[in-house]
Amino acid sequence: MAALYDVIIIGGGPAGCAAAVYAARKQLKTLLITESFGGQSIVSDDIQNWIGEPHISGFDLAKKLEAHVRAYSEQVAIAMPERAVKVRAERCLPTGQAGAVGEERMCDFEVDTDKGNAYIGKTIVLVAGARRRKLGIPGEDKFEGKGVAYCSTCDAPLFSGKRVAVVGGGNAGLEAVQDLFPYASEVTIIEYGEALKGDPVTQEEIKKNPKLKDIILNAQTLEVLGDKTVSGLKYKDRATGEEKVLEVDGIFVEIGSVPNSEMVKDLVELDKWGQVIIDSKHASTSHAGIFAAGDITDDPYKQNNVSAGDAVKAALATYAYLQKREKQSPAAA
Repeated sequence: MAALYDVIIIGGGPAGCAAAVYAARKQLKTLLITESFGGQSIVSDDIQNWIGEPHISGFDLAKKLEAHVRAYSEQVAIAMPERAVKVRAERCLPTGQAGAVGEERMCDFEVDTDKGNAYIGKTIVLVAGARRRKLGIPGEDKFEGKGVAYCSTCDAPLFSGKRVAVVGGGNAGLEAVQDLFPYASEVTIIEYGEALKGDPVTQEEIKKNPKLKDIILNAQTLEVLGDKTVSGLKYKDRATGEEKVLEVDGIFVEIGSVPNSEMVKDLVELDKWGQVIIDSKHASTSHAGIFAAGDITDDPYKQNNVSAGDAVKAALATYAYLQKREKQSPAAA
């Protein structure tokens, strides 16, 4: 019979590592499932807002996070490289028999992975993050971290004195423009549609800033150009069909993100964007025993520090939940 874990943590970014450390300190039998350590920030050359580290690369941060988790090897098992693909509720007590936990169904959970493995846990902490929606054009992957960026809050200071394009005219794009104004020498917005979609008040604010060089509408991005780093962005005027090149030193892609929530879409409540809906007070989801934190959730602040703090909350809430489980639980046998 497969080992039964007190908690299975899905994700190895800052949130996953924070949850693992706190679960270990509560002496919970813990499994962390991740493809790699570090999360989305691993591609960043210079992270300047991780508290306690004025400057650290994504690679070095990932190494530190991994080392911290592995310091608790007696409590935390690590399944890596492995990706969770499905979470199932198993051995559930009927509604009304969950005792001290309340009238919620109390279950154990099976996590299936891309390696064909199945792991069983009394609780789940979902910290699988999100993936940035990409343009899907030539050069984008090649220059990621070398001029192509996806987080203005994280990386705007790296573009001090540089010419920058922001692809996306929604609220995320406009916020990126605002983040870049204190650093970039000039900012150009590239929008696929015929008008900006962001908040009108924000539009008016950014249009007043002399660093806004241009707003290019009805533009289809075609290719990221460069040698060792980004030197330009090729796009097509959708009205005329003419192809043009915008000379820039950096490109921020702000066309949304996709939460990695497919594995729980049949188990917990998601919002219209696929984000896991949580009670922020306890990091709880709509299913008893499943907690979540970080970019996979509907929390509006997608930041490493916020994700790590909320994951600590999820780990502590998990411990409190386990303390309430009656002896006659789905795992009693």
